[in-house]
Amino acid sequence: MLTAGIDIGSVAAKAVILDTSHQQILGFAVQPSGWNPREAGAQVLEAACSHAGVQRGSLDAVVGTGYGRVALPWADRTVTEITCHARGALHLFPRTGVVLDIGGQDSKAISTDADGSVLDFVMNDKCAAGTGRFLQVLSGILGMDLDELNTAAGTSEPAAISSMCAVFAETEIVGLLAQGVSPASIAAGVYLSIARRMRALAGRIPMRGECTFTGGLAVSPSFAARLAAELGVPVNVPEHPQITGALGAALIAARPAASKGASS
Repeated sequence: MLTAGIDIGSVAAKAVILDTSHQQILGFAVQPSGWNPREAGAQVLEAACSHAGVQRGSLDAVVGTGYGRVALPWADRTVTEITCHARGALHLFPRTGVVLDIGGQDSKAISTDADGSVLDFVMNDKCAAGTGRFLQVLSGILGMDLDELNTAAGTSEPAAISSMCAVFAETEIVGLLAQGVSPASIAAGVYLSIARRMRALAGRIPMRGECTFTGGLAVSPSFAARLAAELGVPVNVPEHPQITGALGAALIAARPAASKGASS
């Protein structure tokens, strides 16, 4: 049985093609979401099918997730990204009890049981300071791409960033640059600030089992290290953390559904 999971986020669209008989990922793709989530979903699915070497028509079931899931009328079902990230993380790391996800516009802390069912979750979707979108703004201010930010943040002492609001933090960063603080120290300070914000979010749910970190920011080893240090526990990071939600959707696609379009 071949299934597909499509995760349409605010910044990136992700798709995974899964051989459910062997629980094996045959192919995946990550592309910018752009302004049209329906088109992004179709394109990223085609790219994942091409990577897997299969035809779209050979898929037995497709599940959509993410904020843009409502724009996928051809999906057999839609499921919340909370559920999909929990399921995908548990598949990759079977001892996962807590999933921390930082996306483009929100961050989440999810408590899951041994079956991948969500027990509790908290979300920060009111401020960009703890999200990937803020790093994009920081990248523009400092004139560094995300790889350069990651290197700089991992090799410098963090500057003190007191503002927890993205707008005020941006003003503070410009002021620090004017004072001669190095861009590398500012990058490290922002990483530390986001890690502390995530620690506070995670503190609102029970920390049980292993902690797995997903989402676009998880591709940064420097940030993952900062996060682990703040939490005081090791943090699992998938090889391709951005596709965790899409993987969860593909796994859920193998389950029978009561009716097309149902969500959970």
